[in-house]
Amino acid sequence: MSTPSDPETAPKRPAIEPTHILARRRPGALSELVRQVNAAERARDEEYELLAVPAADTSAPTAASWPAEDDTQELPPVVGEQRADPQARVGARSAPGRKAWLRRSAIAVAAVATALAGFGAALLLTWDRDAGESQARPPAASVPPPEPATPSRSAAAPEGPADPDGPGTLREGDSGPDVSELQERLLRIPNVYQDGSTSGEYDATLTAAVARFQLWYGIRGDETGVYGNDTRRDLESRTASQ
Repeated sequence: MSTPSDPETAPKRPAIEPTHILARRRPGALSELVRQVNAAERARDEEYELLAVPAADTSAPTAASWPAEDDTQELPPVVGEQRADPQARVGARSAPGRKAWLRRSAIAVAAVATALAGFGAALLLTWDRDAGESQARPPAASVPPPEPATPSRSAAAPEGPADPDGPGTLREGDSGPDVSELQERLLRIPNVYQDGSTSGEYDATLTAAVARFQLWYGIRGDETGVYGNDTRRDLESRTASQ
């Protein structure tokens, strides 16, 4: 051990206690790191205050009077209150929020489970009721098919072929009051049966007049020159008010 350069004894001073300890930070997300740094700065600002540094004392010993490096001794460990970890403070602050989230999640899960249980019970009751009704319902009696109705003789179709122009059709060679009515109605249509006869005979002149009426007014349902249902209906509608 080397001897101090100054034989005088060094003045007794209080031991220097460390105020900060550097520790390796655990890796994490950038947002979490920034949040921890901000929390640490706020905690440091709350714990420390800004003080003025006192003026240098001229009576203090100079560097020459300080003990040599070999005369120093290791500082004892700090026994006082240690500084809290910023990450622990952040975890303590977020604990109430995590508990509230867990409580809400548990309530939602319980509500969903209750709804599913009620739905299952309703389906089970419906299935049991349908099964009971199907067992209690007697089989339907077989109903014989109805017998086909036989047409009576009074409703039988008239003998002979039916007129394609409809019943009551008038054509060349017919005579009677119906032919006279046809001639009178055609006389009311301009230039169709002009100066025609009302003798009641369906002759060639009347046939030409009926054909002319069919052509001029676009009647297609009857034969040309034949006074059928379509021609009768159109002629009566045009001469009803005359």
